[in-house]
Amino acid sequence: MRTKKKDTGEEEQDVTRVSTKDATPHVVEMPVPPPSITNPMIKREPIPENEQCELLKWILEEKRKVKAKDAEEKRKIDEEKALLKKLIRSKSIPSV
Repeated sequence: MRTKKKDTGEEEQDVTRVSTKDATPHVVEMPVPPPSITNPMIKREPIPENEQCELLKWILEEKRKVKAKDAEEKRKIDEEKALLKKLIRSKSIPSV
């Protein structure tokens, strides 16, 4: 019994030594572009300027509530708040 186990073990080792590098064909996969999905543009009425101003004020209040984790994030939030303040103070709000 033991000799059979040793014999099969040697055969398995010989089988694993066979290089699979040469046996597998080299296949170049070409990426397939995803199908283009075109949704029709939905025409919406423009938001009135006073509502845009209120929306910008609300966004500014939400930015003020955010707690920055590091200096870089604080700088980014401050820049966004400065831009919002500039838009709120302007005479006309640019259309989006």
